[in-house]
Amino acid sequence: MKPEEHEKYSRQILFEGIGEAGQERLLSARAVLVGCGALGTATANLLVRAGLAKLRIIDRDFVESSNLQRQILFDEADARDVLPKAVAAEKHLHAINSGVEIEGITSDVTPKNALELLSGFDLILDGTDNFETRLLLNDAAVSLAVPWIYAAVVGSYGVTMSVIPGKTACLACILESGEIGSREGLLGGEATCDTVGVLQAAVGVVASIQSAEAMKLLAGRFDALIGRLVSCDVWTGKFQSIGVARNSNCRACARREFLYLNGDAQPHITMCGRDSVQIHERNRKLDLAGLGHRLNGATQDVLCNDFLLRFRVPPYELTVFKDGRAIIKGTKDPAVARSLYAKYVGS
Repeated sequence: MKPEEHEKYSRQILFEGIGEAGQERLLSARAVLVGCGALGTATANLLVRAGLAKLRIIDRDFVESSNLQRQILFDEADARDVLPKAVAAEKHLHAINSGVEIEGITSDVTPKNALELLSGFDLILDGTDNFETRLLLNDAAVSLAVPWIYAAVVGSYGVTMSVIPGKTACLACILESGEIGSREGLLGGEATCDTVGVLQAAVGVVASIQSAEAMKLLAGRFDALIGRLVSCDVWTGKFQSIGVARNSNCRACARREFLYLNGDAQPHITMCGRDSVQIHERNRKLDLAGLGHRLNGATQDVLCNDFLLRFRVPPYELTVFKDGRAIIKGTKDPAVARSLYAKYVGS
């Protein structure tokens, strides 16, 4: 360890659970974070300050003013410039700790690219907002034999659990066996960020537990892992942990049937905090500036930067990324979204 690194992380090294050996392991560790919203920004902030070799951040979305209440890495300039969250996070995290390699990737994790995006890392972190993507991460982690940490928050309630493939229960063990109830049981009913909102305080608690578990894993302290599903409600003050056993007949970690990774389970994607539909059109290599110029007379509020093009067709707002992917805000109807995409971007 370099002298300047020893000084930077001195208070962490003094902690018996980490020590100098643990910090050395942290400084050579590589993690990938999927989703950089409320949980993702808080977890990324904590881990980058703790010291890693590399953190890859994958996010499909862009910064809006409504994010700033809880997504702690972003500021008003990011929202004003409509920066992709992965790009803005990379910028801010590099300013926090230039000794960590930060790689922001603006993309959606899908069955086609999951293994490519997630391979080569010591840990996968969950910052997503839907169970379909989490089950895809679970399939990928089990397939790659890489630990991952599930986490979720809605309202004042949050939950997290570390998954060690082959040793602990995986997310499919819980959701598909019915051992502790349905997937709604993991998030306090059918509530979403759209319907009940989310408290930044709840995000902070869950992100702290997730980050602590990540540090244990990356520092080689597997013995210190909680080993249980942990949930909390910061408004009522209720905290609990539940022991979850592996399902010996689990579709994913026992039978190795990776329905989500193989693309056999059709995902239903929702965008937290927004009435939106995402269109998956890839590798079109759009000329955003040219498209923006053509749309300038036919649409309203056209904004183009190096990463995306945004414009309005009242009551809808379309955000198009360079790879052809788009987010259509103002509808939950895929048919309406597809029609708007075809009309203004092309089919």
